[in-house]
Amino acid sequence: MLIKIDDIEFDPKDIKQLYPAAVIRTGEGDETTQVSMKWVENEGKGKVDLVGYAIYVHLGEDDIHEFMYDTKEEMDAVSAKIAEQIKQRRDGQ
Repeated sequence: MLIKIDDIEFDPKDIKQLYPAAVIRTGEGDETTQVSMKWVENEGKGKVDLVGYAIYVHLGEDDIHEFMYDTKEEMDAVSAKIAEQIKQRRDGQ
């Protein structure tokens, strides 16, 4: 069973890492970087320029897929769908 994120399907055995992150501006032009959700909610609140939220899927060192969302709620909804797909796969449904 494949896992679908937005319109892209992934074979779970190919996924090396899958995680959510906040995306912030670095201060260098349009450059952005990812930071942990915990950090941006606790330490970075009001101190950084938050661009949005993302789910990252690493298939290999140079094969990284980024799914951007405007709000944490949007990202959380997609994360819940991913978790349900993984649970169904694990339960053999």
